[in-house]
Amino acid sequence: MGRFFEKISFEQFKKDFKDDEVTYQQFSLPMRSTKHSAGYDFKAIYDFSIEPGEQKRIFTGVKAKMEEDEVLMLYVRSSMGIKHGIRMSNGVGIIDSDFYNNPTNEGHFSFTLYNASDKTYHVKRGEAFGQGIFQKFLTVNDEAEIQTERTYGFGSTNKEE
Repeated sequence: MGRFFEKISFEQFKKDFKDDEVTYQQFSLPMRSTKHSAGYDFKAIYDFSIEPGEQKRIFTGVKAKMEEDEVLMLYVRSSMGIKHGIRMSNGVGIIDSDFYNNPTNEGHFSFTLYNASDKTYHVKRGEAFGQGIFQKFLTVNDEAEIQTERTYGFGSTNKEE
């Protein structure tokens, strides 16, 4: 099976962004910048700004397929945090393998960024603003078999059925 990124459907794109097929066709999937980069760079689909003290959810237009024992971890680019005070609102984004193609949002994930500085931070369309790293994870040996399956999108692991 492996792992890969793919665009969400245009129908989902219209729900989360707007009815703009040209932009949908033109935006690129995440890529690594160098041969030994761990992170896949996510680039802005539209220009956006984050005001001082503001938290903003930035959709990617992307979903990720991966092995059952893998997770995609989302981070801001190092330079954004160090130079501009931009950070992930939740520290690190966690995209579980069963988030892919969930019935609520197709597995469309986002970065929620927070501006801890006193200056507005601007990102231009096509500029890298985040990175994703795939990792294997381990579970305990004596864990009881879990029967629960994901039936929702974002924030769904603690929802009541």
